[in-house]
Amino acid sequence: MLILRCQIVRWSEPNEILYNAAVLVRDGKIVDFGPSKDLEERYPQEEKLDANGQWLMPGNICAHTHFYGAYARGMSVYGTPPADFPQILRKLWWGLDKALSEEDVYYSALVCLMDAIRHGTTTLIDHHASPNAIDGSLDQIAKAVEESGVRASLCYEVTDRDGVARRDAGIRENVRFLQRLQKGDNLDGRLSGMFGLHASLTLSDETLRKAREAVPEHIGFHVHVAEHSVDEYDSLQKSGMRVVDRLSHFGILGPRSIAVHAVHVDAQEIFQLSRTQTWVTHQPRSNMNNGVGTAQVESMMRAGIRVCLGNDGHSNTMWQEWKFAYFLHKHANLDPRRMGADQVVQMGVYNNRALVETLFSGKKVGAIEVGAEADLILVDYHPYTPVTEANLPWHIIFGMQESMITMTMVAGKVLMRDRKLITLDEQGISEAVLARVPATWERYRKLMEQKG
Repeated sequence: MLILRCQIVRWSEPNEILYNAAVLVRDGKIVDFGPSKDLEERYPQEEKLDANGQWLMPGNICAHTHFYGAYARGMSVYGTPPADFPQILRKLWWGLDKALSEEDVYYSALVCLMDAIRHGTTTLIDHHASPNAIDGSLDQIAKAVEESGVRASLCYEVTDRDGVARRDAGIRENVRFLQRLQKGDNLDGRLSGMFGLHASLTLSDETLRKAREAVPEHIGFHVHVAEHSVDEYDSLQKSGMRVVDRLSHFGILGPRSIAVHAVHVDAQEIFQLSRTQTWVTHQPRSNMNNGVGTAQVESMMRAGIRVCLGNDGHSNTMWQEWKFAYFLHKHANLDPRRMGADQVVQMGVYNNRALVETLFSGKKVGAIEVGAEADLILVDYHPYTPVTEANLPWHIIFGMQESMITMTMVAGKVLMRDRKLITLDEQGISEAVLARVPATWERYRKLMEQKG
């Protein structure tokens, strides 16, 4: 396909914008780009898509999400409102995940992937939990990924909170799925895996040891870290070490592992995350919603940590995450100079794509260059002020909206065109999920009643 007459945002380093340009896609990759007139003359027989002046750029990436949380939208939390994050876990998430059936796992992934396609998010790194439907749960999500056409990294959240049998089942599910990928069953490179762990506060020393021993050293871990101060105090009580030090002690950190949130880490833990080259993901919407505080993202980046942007299960509108990151740190520090748009772009574009390249065997994503994966979006944005390489981040934060995205492509396959989903039956899936959710909510309510 030859995508013609577009303004190309390359997200090169340094960034470059090409006006009235074109991109040629073949076999899922970008094979040429340049002035629209030149490419049209060079490839006269190619199928053409006329962008009519829209902005063409790489699809967005979500570095941490929870597909299983889809059914929480609009759900009433049992009992009195949670007063803090530990209560949010007990009153909401640790009841909802138990209420999920195998079919719920599949459909919750589908609706999140529909949301991702519609809003231009082409790669997602998921962290799954369904204690009453563990075995094969990652295959259910992989099935949804296959049908949708997106790119995703999956893992199962191992925890001690549901007993030894379920902990061991979670370990087995991670190992089984990673073995599936190792055999080449990875949707032509659109699927990858990690080893999932919940958080230090629900993991014993024995579990951390078992998790590390279960997989080779080159396998990375995906774990929540110090989202709330309770995680730090629990770790100190268990081991005499803070969370990052404890995880490092068991070999959980490293250049293929993700530490999610890291809101309450101290200076030594920041040093340790940097020393081990562990990735950190920042989820500002979630942190604000849960009232857990504001991560020291700027300090982490100055210390050499590669901080990425995720959404923690909120809508897959990653530009919204950009905007919240931009505003949150100014507000929290009472200083409008904090968290410049260039730092947001560093997280949301350059660090996110480097993480994906690490998890997907070096596949080049998130850039428009020859040989890169053709994960692309078209944006129908009509600026009334000039757009340059220097001010583009501010145009995204203050001007562009996900509703302006008209086309989403992954690996050269168009998943949405003219705002119409192609690979998924949006109406049918939405109706199927709407019919399922009341029964899931009722199971959640009964589980919470049993707990008192």
